[in-house]
Amino acid sequence: MVGLDGYPATVLRESSRVNDNSSIPRQLATFAAVLAVLFAGGALAGLLIAPAASSGDADHAARDHGAEPAHQEDAGMSKVHGDARAAVDGLAVTDGGLRLELATPELRRTREQTLAFRIVDRHGEAVRDFDVTHERRMHLIVARRDLTGFQHLHPELAADGTWSARTTLPEPGSYRVFADFSHAGEAQTLAADLRVDGAADLVPLPAPADTAVSDGGYDVRLDASGATAGDESRLRFAISRDGRPVATEPYLGAGGHLVALREGDMAFLHVHPEDDGIGFAATFPSAGRYRLFLQFKHEGRVHTVAFTQQVSS
Repeated sequence: MVGLDGYPATVLRESSRVNDNSSIPRQLATFAAVLAVLFAGGALAGLLIAPAASSGDADHAARDHGAEPAHQEDAGMSKVHGDARAAVDGLAVTDGGLRLELATPELRRTREQTLAFRIVDRHGEAVRDFDVTHERRMHLIVARRDLTGFQHLHPELAADGTWSARTTLPEPGSYRVFADFSHAGEAQTLAADLRVDGAADLVPLPAPADTAVSDGGYDVRLDASGATAGDESRLRFAISRDGRPVATEPYLGAGGHLVALREGDMAFLHVHPEDDGIGFAATFPSAGRYRLFLQFKHEGRVHTVAFTQQVSS
């Protein structure tokens, strides 16, 4: 039974008998026993609470010094192979002090319209100086969220810093627009969402396969065996028509052009063309499925073919 101020009632009763000399030894012994119990309980509580408190304090201290708790990953990074990390692009509208501003965030389906945008700096001023990469100063990639409706456009730059390209998007839904460019010697990919009016009928991602047919009726074979997250992978393509090998023409300074988008968040993967044939080197930032869009040129026309690539951990 507990009395006032949290002391046991037996202590209070004993302390009220201050005139009884025979009770003093018993009173002192009881009080000492109570103190011992309280001290032991406090010590045990401290042992139970201290580890959690110190862990929280460590996280607060890390944030106070500009660091994040260890369980959080850096923005724009994917964790692969333990502590190894690989950069991913196309997840943000702003990066490196530059921002993508869409002048037309919504388009009407089935109509040819102008897709216009600007790249602005941290002061809101339009950037006009871009480096030439793959024979162009700006590559504009458009794809729906289910990784269909792929388009690769080369917009024109106006004097006021506005880029524009004519396009027709026949299917409704939410699209992702990627501005892929180089500025001051640094390659960047900024992205923003684009809406096309109407109810979207989303399409499941096709299963991985090593053969596909292009929009022009060409048979294309992909060799990407052993594609592993965090390691450089070789992607080789062989093209034929009517059973005969096709020698492609140069397109954008190489044997072909390849865009890779990750399923889910549509992270944009940069690939590097190889010198011989239609081959590319790529480092996939994480395990999962990617959609590969290959473009090649033959008889003066550009053709597109898509593959689903499974990447292991």
